[in-house]
Amino acid sequence: MAKKNDRFVVVHKEGSTLTNAGFRQLLVDKQTGVTYLMISCGYGHSVTPLLDAQGRPVITRVDSLGELD
Repeated sequence: MAKKNDRFVVVHKEGSTLTNAGFRQLLVDKQTGVTYLMISCGYGHSVTPLLDAQGRPVITRVDSLGELD
């Protein structure tokens, strides 16, 4: 469970580290609202900002997150 003072909130999870597609999560930075895509596959991990069609970072309103784990 996320603590109140954790900076990032996981808003979506899918996949498995045991498959070629890997495990994917969407994380939201509670201070900036920027949404990040994190992919884990085997021993590798990658994190990148999620971008919209114009190439700008996707911003999630932090007040819309509510109480997520």
